[in-house]
Amino acid sequence: MVTTGLRPRRSAVLRLLVVALALAGTLLGGLGGAAPASAHAALTGSTPAPGSVADRAPEQVTLTFSEGVAMGDDSIRVLDPQGKRVDEKKLRNLSSDRVVKYGAGLPSGLRDGTYTVAWQAVSADSHPVSGAFTFSVGAPSKTTAPVPQQEAGGGLVGALYGVARYLAYAGFVLLAGGAAFVVACRPAAALVRSVQRLVVYGWALLTGTTVVMLLLRTPYTGSGDLADVFDLGGLQQVLITKPGAALVSRLLLLAAAALFVAVLFGAYARAYETGVAGEGDESDAAGAAGASGEADEAGGSDDADERAASDAAAVQARRRKDLTFGLGFGGVIVATGLAATWAMAEHASTGLQPAVAMPVDVLHLLAVAAWLGGLAALVVSLYWGPPVERAAVRRFSRIAFGSVVVLVATGLYQSWRQVGTWRALTDTSYGQLLLLKVALVVVLVGIAWLSRRWTGRLAEVPETDVPETEVSAAEVSAAELRATGKAETDGEKDAEEAAEKAAVGAAVTAATATTASPAPAPKTGSSPETTPDPTRAAQLARQQAAVRTARTKRQRDADPERLGLRRSVLAEASVAVILLVVTTALTATEPARTEAAVKATSGGQSAEAGRPQTLTVPFDTGGPDGKGTARIGLTPGRSGSANALKLRITDPSGKPMDVPEVKVSFTEKSKKLGPLSVTTRHTGKGQWRASGVQLPVPGKWRLSLVVRTSDIDQVTEIKNVKIGS
Repeated sequence: MVTTGLRPRRSAVLRLLVVALALAGTLLGGLGGAAPASAHAALTGSTPAPGSVADRAPEQVTLTFSEGVAMGDDSIRVLDPQGKRVDEKKLRNLSSDRVVKYGAGLPSGLRDGTYTVAWQAVSADSHPVSGAFTFSVGAPSKTTAPVPQQEAGGGLVGALYGVARYLAYAGFVLLAGGAAFVVACRPAAALVRSVQRLVVYGWALLTGTTVVMLLLRTPYTGSGDLADVFDLGGLQQVLITKPGAALVSRLLLLAAAALFVAVLFGAYARAYETGVAGEGDESDAAGAAGASGEADEAGGSDDADERAASDAAAVQARRRKDLTFGLGFGGVIVATGLAATWAMAEHASTGLQPAVAMPVDVLHLLAVAAWLGGLAALVVSLYWGPPVERAAVRRFSRIAFGSVVVLVATGLYQSWRQVGTWRALTDTSYGQLLLLKVALVVVLVGIAWLSRRWTGRLAEVPETDVPETEVSAAEVSAAELRATGKAETDGEKDAEEAAEKAAVGAAVTAATATTASPAPAPKTGSSPETTPDPTRAAQLARQQAAVRTARTKRQRDADPERLGLRRSVLAEASVAVILLVVTTALTATEPARTEAAVKATSGGQSAEAGRPQTLTVPFDTGGPDGKGTARIGLTPGRSGSANALKLRITDPSGKPMDVPEVKVSFTEKSKKLGPLSVTTRHTGKGQWRASGVQLPVPGKWRLSLVVRTSDIDQVTEIKNVKIGS
């Protein structure tokens, strides 16, 4: 970013302070609260619980998620110890208003042993999630059921999809930001070949990656096999999903963007070129009319010529104004639509406040494109084009500063929405990436301050009255010698000789090109040929092209301020590339709120508050036969209800084991309740039961399990369990 103002030093310091304070506010003001998990679905509970042992086979397997997911009949698979699928192959939607829950029915009469549950889903923010766990009926056993070793969205397909996502972001930034730079900052850039290529390459990159992502969706969310990109049936299923609809919408908008680019570098560029030439022709015509008016007694035609030239200039000015307005309005509509294709299918579309988050995400993407895309257009203009006007740099400076303000404001909201707590900044991958992104933005703003100082020193590009075709023979000779690498210590003599030859060749070309006057008679001793040598004409054309290139580079490098600006802007662009990589990784990472919520839930081995609870408690009393595992089930797991408690104790081999004494109690420390003892009765080897367990209030209760394996060997284990209302 290049920021400028009327007072260079004071303005730069004030703007830098504003940005620094806003960035600090992003962290200080937006990370204090706690709220329900948002975006990027995660498994928060299951029945049976992972690793649990049931006395009899359950009627179904249920999975509970943190947010909405898309699942099909093959999304939940239950495999017996031999790896055979035993579920009913029909998905059950058990969701309610506040709970996202799916299940798979099981047949009656399942044999004892260990069963494997493998599941896969697509979260509402388009990212695939998957997992697997085991539970046992009667007693654990060996199992040969295959468990997927690769996470959904991983492997080669996941890597290709990730690269395509990054390139899609880059293409959008180049397309939208480059076009905005031309329309809003420097209309002359519509005639610069390097800027044209930048915008066209951005369109092509975004179009190509969108098609690739559409084809990769089937293996990315399913099998992970790259060959499935050619699965037409899978492609049809993708098209009816929210991410598929977003990608198709993006392709339709890119068709409109192609028309926009054609007008921008076609009619708009010609109008600007004609307008610039028309202004010069008008001034020339006015001067010629003044001179002829003195010699012409009538003088009437002079006024007519002036009026005609003025009317033509006014028409061209109106046409340029209409084109600028149309391109600006249409460009904003297309760019907003393209940005919305990300907002409607990723993190912003689900979780906390999606109606607010999606428009905020669109603004965030547009600000990124205006800043970084405009920066890329400025880089190519400075390095591969004619000198950039000071006014154009300052216009971009104002747009870039406004973009940074929008980025900070929208980033403030997104940080609060996706992170939630201070601790999540350092304890979660999302928080760590966010800190890295903020650090890169700070570096980028620091480099921008240096760019702003160079901008304040810029002088206007000097106007030259010498046409490009009128070059001195010495310039032609020197440029050709530099281009061909033939300049040596005697370069001055060679330049003089080449200058003479170039002058002769130019004279011959001019003479033959004039058809209105007859060719003069050849002088004595001169060559009778009047047709120029084609080889020599081609050589002269190369010389003239070399001169133009050398002159453009010399004008560019002769200004030390512009040279400094080029280097600082290039440094900005380099950091921006890294920033875009981190941003892409951030959008593919599980938000900190979700990660923290899952950790909190799994820490107590509890399925979900208000649902049946299953705890696995390893113990070791330290004496002979003192090691084992206690599995405790509490149903329905709600306060104010008569809960049933089941306790099963097994030895290290998984066989039921009796112990002389077990005690269970519950304590709610925050409300100073308990310990509430539970009276258990022995119902079989290694099995105890209790009924009518009353827990008066919902909340986080502490379960205390006392196991005694001999007269002197005893241990107390503590676990947390959430009880709902």
